[in-house]
Amino acid sequence: MDTIISVLTLLIVAATIFGVAVGRWPLLRADRTTITLIGAALLLGIGAMSLEEAYAAIDFDTILLLFSMMVINGSLFLSGFFGVITQRVVQFARGPRSLLALVIGASGVLSALFLNDTIVLMMTPIVLDVTRALRRNPLPYLIGLAVAANIGSTATITGNPQNIIIGSASKIPYLDFVAALTPTALIGLVICWVIVMLIYRDEFRSGALVAPNVLRTRVYRPLLRKAGVVIVLMLIAFLVGVPVPLAAFVAAGALLATRRLRPERVYKTIDWGLLTFFAGLFVVTHALETQGWTAELFTALAPLAQAGMVPFGLVSVILSNLISNVPAVLLLQGLIPAFADQQRAWLTLAATATLAGNLTLLGSVANLIMAELAARWGVRVTFGAYLKVGLPVTILTVAVSLVLV
Repeated sequence: MDTIISVLTLLIVAATIFGVAVGRWPLLRADRTTITLIGAALLLGIGAMSLEEAYAAIDFDTILLLFSMMVINGSLFLSGFFGVITQRVVQFARGPRSLLALVIGASGVLSALFLNDTIVLMMTPIVLDVTRALRRNPLPYLIGLAVAANIGSTATITGNPQNIIIGSASKIPYLDFVAALTPTALIGLVICWVIVMLIYRDEFRSGALVAPNVLRTRVYRPLLRKAGVVIVLMLIAFLVGVPVPLAAFVAAGALLATRRLRPERVYKTIDWGLLTFFAGLFVVTHALETQGWTAELFTALAPLAQAGMVPFGLVSVILSNLISNVPAVLLLQGLIPAFADQQRAWLTLAATATLAGNLTLLGSVANLIMAELAARWGVRVTFGAYLKVGLPVTILTVAVSLVLV
């Protein structure tokens, strides 16, 4: 019976991941959120895990962070912040290539300082708003945003969840980490810019932007000023070591404490479906661990990983795409003591596990956030469209990391 449940688990997880990848299931009216919920329900129904294990599988730090940033985003939207940014970008960008460079540069740099998922969550509405105002194809800019966020987050311990885990376990000093991985991140951002322009030649053939004569936006200055102060304090809290979810939640609470704005207006801007989607996805992927599939995969790949730094990096890329980068890091960190240069092994793991997230639309949480938010705006980012950029970018950036680290 255990074997039957194990096989059924693998089939259900594979079907769920397929549905998430293509955005639908045949013959059913199901979006990504619905697919993950059905997958989680099926796994619980066949006994692949208990309810307690399902509850424990949900990463509430991620859910709390996403919720908090949605509250902050909602406040910024209601204050007119995104409209102001749209105006400035339209005025500054001279052509589609410079617009892409602005998006990639801002995403990469901000993701190096703060959590990449947060940056994508904040910047996706801006990119959608700007491309709509300029009457441009949003796809290359959205894909560039997500890819650049993953690349930029490589550079620091605070850039993404897996680097936070590695920084804690390795005890590598923050500045040493930055010095080692910043060159890879900077070269990676240039690679991203070039690849996106090559894939979307028609979009970047035009030399000038056709912008509307007037872009108007209503600004609510008291809320904008308050949000500005709260966000600066939140970023300072990030830098001084306050846990990111806690700092973001306190900031969200501060913005909700107001006499001027009805909280219902902020709650309407929160994407409850996206929060549900990630909760369901955590449960679905955890079923592989409860049924022993993750351990089987680790056992099969461990000898290859111990063959040297390059094979270790390649295994990190493969495993990160099969079970996602955070579980991959948690598994592969057990191999680090076998290396003579343990610091280099930690840095290789950080770079390759993060850059692996660019391979497919499912490779990182940042990618999925971008795709789901875009879908809410009526823009469909398909698995194939992302792969055309993600595949060459991943191959080139991973190769750079294996040479430079």
